[in-house]
Amino acid sequence: MKLRDLGLYLAWMIAVIATSGSLYFSEVRHFIPCTLCWYQRILMYPLVILLGIASFRNDKRIIPYVLPMSLLGLAIATYHVLEQNIPGFGAPALCSAGIPCNVKYINWLGFISIPVLSLSAFSLVSIFLLVALRKTKLAVETRLA
Repeated sequence: MKLRDLGLYLAWMIAVIATSGSLYFSEVRHFIPCTLCWYQRILMYPLVILLGIASFRNDKRIIPYVLPMSLLGLAIATYHVLEQNIPGFGAPALCSAGIPCNVKYINWLGFISIPVLSLSAFSLVSIFLLVALRKTKLAVETRLA
């Protein structure tokens, strides 16, 4: 079995791990999510259900619907990483209420924060979905030829 055949399943597994990590940080470690964290959760949590069902059915027709969610999460996570690491980068009104978005609850190896973990998860989900989509397009092109 090749990576192309496992793309949907691997994307689902990454979404499960990311969601589990998110719940661990908030429910076990009691880290309060900031506004940008909530947006990322809103985009990641449904992926667990949608990709899980699609993986079980091996239905790659879901990819055009979930890939935009993953790419939007990737964009928000990128913005969040930049806001945490570049002073003055973020919009002051976006995270003015509640927990500031530039707070680093964790700092593993000097650069790994929760937004970096989210960025990694959305990147991997997007890559695996694109790999699975490419395999689907190749199969369609082969049948047409």
